This record gives sequence, C-alpha cells and structure tokens, in this order.
Amino acid sequence: MPANSLNFRDLGGLPAADGSIRSGVLFRSEGPRNFSAEQLASLQAMGFRSIVDLRSAKERVEAPHDWHGPDCRWLGLDVNADLRVFGHDGRERLILGPEPEIAIATMAETYREVVTALLPHWPIIAEALLAGDVPMLLNCTAGKDRTGVAIALLLELAGVSREVIVEDYMRSAIFGDNLVRAGEVEPGMMASFGFMPSQGQIDALIGVRAEYLEAAWDEIAQGWSDLPNYFAAAGLDGAMQHRLRSMLVG
Repeated sequence: MPANSLNFRDLGGLPAADGSIRSGVLFRSEGPRNFSAEQLASLQAMGFRSIVDLRSAKERVEAPHDWHGPDCRWLGLDVNADLRVFGHDGRERLILGPEPEIAIATMAETYREVVTALLPHWPIIAEALLAGDVPMLLNCTAGKDRTGVAIALLLELAGVSREVIVEDYMRSAIFGDNLVRAGEVEPGMMASFGFMPSQGQIDALIGVRAEYLEAAWDEIAQGWSDLPNYFAAAGLDGAMQHRLRSMLVG
C-alpha cells in the first residue's frame, strides 16, 4: 500500500506567486503510528534529511520515528495546543452537550492556539530548510491540525494563495476517513476523552473544515496584523523570509 493512502503528500507543484512549490522539498504527513512496515521502508528510501515532529513528548514516545537513517535530522518540537494533549480540559469542553458547534468552536480555538505555540519553533524549522536539510517531513499525529496550521503558514509565506492552501488542507480529510474505515474512532475517542462524543462532534474532531484554518489566520491578523509581522515576531526577519520563499519556490 503506498504512503499516499495515508495523510501524506509532497507539496511540490502547488502554484505560488512567483512559480510553484518545488517538488521533493517539503512533505506533510500524519505521525508514524499508522504506517505499515512497507510504507516506512518506502519513506526511508525517499532520503529525508529532516523531520519536524510537532507532537507532544508523550505522543512521540508512544509512536516514535524509528525508521529514518542517521543522516536525517529529527526535530521534536512540542506543540501542545491540540485536543489530544488537552487532557481533562478537552473532555470538559465536549461533555457540555452533544451539539456539533461545541466541537467546531473547540477545534477553531485549538487552531488559534497552534499559531502562538509554533512561534518559538520557526527559527529551528527555518534553519533546517535554509541549511538544505531537505526533503523535510513535517508531521503531527493526524497531520491535519498542528501540521495544517504550520504548513498553511509556510505556504502563504512562499506566496501560495489561501484558496490553494485550503484546497490542499481539505485533502487531509483522508485521515478521518481512514479512522472510520479501520474502526478506530471509538477506541480513539475513549482513550482521549473517556466517553463517546456525538456523531456530529466526532465529524468535527476528526475532519477538516476551512473555518479552522480561517481561525488561525484571524489569530494572526488580531495579534500581528499580517504574516510577515508574525514571522518577524518569531525571529525571522524580512531577509530570512525572502530566503525561505526563494528556497521553497522554483
């Protein structure tokens, strides 16, 4: 089974203002838990030079990246703004009632929090890209939420339109579809929350919605006015932002 049957893909070819995203440079992915041995061998053969892992320490211990070679730079960068690591707080939000809107609002708030949680990590990610440690694989557990925000901001920095960014993000619905097909929704929800949310809430939690990314962009507008100011606040000045665009676009 090919790796692209999971939430995994090369972002190469997406149109940008001055060309398109280079192929074989930046990949987005879910975590390694759901990759078969054959798929992991396929990843190893692709010669990744860096892995940006946005999962919490607990998630990384439970499903480690143990497939890559010694020449691959692994960066464990905790982004704990995710329902999987909210623990009791996440449960208390969802137990308020069965309305899907509760889960939708919680997810939108999560995406807002990811924006700030990523701030200290951008210099590390930028340094790896500018050092030529590519192909780079960027992942979290599902590959849609923490990864979704990080990839959206990198793509926008590279000059990809928000419309195209959302189109790519929506492809990550495959993660939830695979959970349903594999019968893993109930075990996952019970492990995370200790109860089964309503079906509408489950759809909101495991799915992708354009309004989630829009919440992240709104957070940037409110906190930093625009993306260049956001990245500058993270320590990436205008010159470095330009170098990243040049590196990602060809």
